[in-house]
Amino acid sequence: MSSDRTRRRRRRSTHAALAAHGEPWVWLTGGALSLATAMIVGLLGYIAVRGAGTFWPRPLDLVELADGRRVLGEEVAREDDPAGGARRLLRTADFEFTGNHFEWLGDAAIRGTTRPADAAVVERLEGGRLHAFPRRLLHGDEVIADTPAATWAAFLERHPAARRRWREAWRIDKHDRAALQRRLRDARLAVVARDLDADAAGRGAAAAREATVAAEVAAQERVLDERTARLRAENEGFGVEFATAGGATLVVPLADIVRAWRPNDLSLAGKLAVYGSRWGEFLADDPREANSAGGVFPAIWGTVAMTLIMALLVAPFGVLAALYLREYATRGPVTSAVRIAINNLAGVPSIVYGAFGLGFFCYVLGGSIDDLFFRPALVADGQPTFGTGGLLWASLTLALLTLPVVIVATEEALAAVPNSMREGSYACGAGKWQTIRRIVLPRALPGIMTGLILAMARGAGEVAPLMLVGVKKLALDLPIDGTFPFVHPEREFMHLAYLIYDVGFQSPNSQAAKPMVFTITFLLVGIIALLNVTAVWIRGRLRRRYVAQQF
Repeated sequence: MSSDRTRRRRRRSTHAALAAHGEPWVWLTGGALSLATAMIVGLLGYIAVRGAGTFWPRPLDLVELADGRRVLGEEVAREDDPAGGARRLLRTADFEFTGNHFEWLGDAAIRGTTRPADAAVVERLEGGRLHAFPRRLLHGDEVIADTPAATWAAFLERHPAARRRWREAWRIDKHDRAALQRRLRDARLAVVARDLDADAAGRGAAAAREATVAAEVAAQERVLDERTARLRAENEGFGVEFATAGGATLVVPLADIVRAWRPNDLSLAGKLAVYGSRWGEFLADDPREANSAGGVFPAIWGTVAMTLIMALLVAPFGVLAALYLREYATRGPVTSAVRIAINNLAGVPSIVYGAFGLGFFCYVLGGSIDDLFFRPALVADGQPTFGTGGLLWASLTLALLTLPVVIVATEEALAAVPNSMREGSYACGAGKWQTIRRIVLPRALPGIMTGLILAMARGAGEVAPLMLVGVKKLALDLPIDGTFPFVHPEREFMHLAYLIYDVGFQSPNSQAAKPMVFTITFLLVGIIALLNVTAVWIRGRLRRRYVAQQF
């Protein structure tokens, strides 16, 4: 009995000694994990707060300066003044009159600050934002409202109808006229194709067809001209006269005002309405003002389309390569060299892939496709169709870039399937491919999905190769739309990651672009997270289906 107690005491003392010996490593590893988690959460939280708060309406301060000037703007920053005291940065938004979008004001030079209820923020189609006081609503020489309160009420009443008419005219110009021009271009290319084939009879029929199409297009253009002229005539002459804090006046056409609000007079419901409206425009509209205003819908569409096409391209090649290396290839120096090359490819700078994609995919493959199938367009327009950057070549380039990730992850997933399952399948009379298809691959699918998730996360955030193989500063024609053949892989596209670079470093107004950088970053992280969550959900379903194998 005493010997049993002695042995138990010895075991407890041994366990305590081992725990004490390993305790520093427990603290070290736990601390490293906590630090990494805090850094990731802090970064994502900072992006989320700054990005989600960009469109919240801020109050307008009317600042009276000691020199007699008045400045109206949003306070966006405050810091210590190098000359002593403190200073604040105001977004004044009166570039037409002062040449400045922002202005630093020292507290020593400020005589007083108020927040007038009738101060308005005006977002315009061109010219950026305007901070001013509404004075009159005009229709030509007629004054419809001549007091601030009456002007604001009349503006709220008439502005939605004016914007609807503007949007309808814009849709006609963008979609209906574009469809007519495509018809005319197809007819013209048919004539060029017959010229290249030296088909005189066919050329005559094509020329007659082109003349018929041109007459039809001209007739439909006249109808569209009448519709747009009528819509614009209804908006013609309506304008809002604003007075700036400096005393200057400016008349803004009613249809050119995207939205306007008086932040100092807004209730919480009003602020939420403005916030939702600005987010709606950001997600659903085209960009304007050199991408520093408006929406990013083409960039969202291009990012998602490129990521999904890249995933569809990289998955089969990566899985097939890993299957051969793991299931068919014999061990030897060649196989080892191939694995080393795959691992090294993961460390190649992404710009190298971009240069390869430009040279091989765009110039070699794309140029060959143009010579074979799009020579009439090359002759008629002088512009290549597939021989330049586009969605397809960008997707292929990023598929090549992320291929090592998928191969390595798939190999690990295949290696984790127990050999006993393979042997059991062979014992039942199944062949090699039957075993792989029915036993190995289904149980390796969760691991394959893990590699695909990592590939999508890396590919969606790449910028350098895209600058060479298809991304564009402004591309309003979507690569996937309702126009036959619905998918246009030859088109250049916009991408959120490139848009971050463009807005942050190429914008003429860096201070105004800074909030947009955080907002676009927040949106890009959200889209990547959504794609990854969807892939993780699919992986979870596969794991539950094949419970016997976990990765």
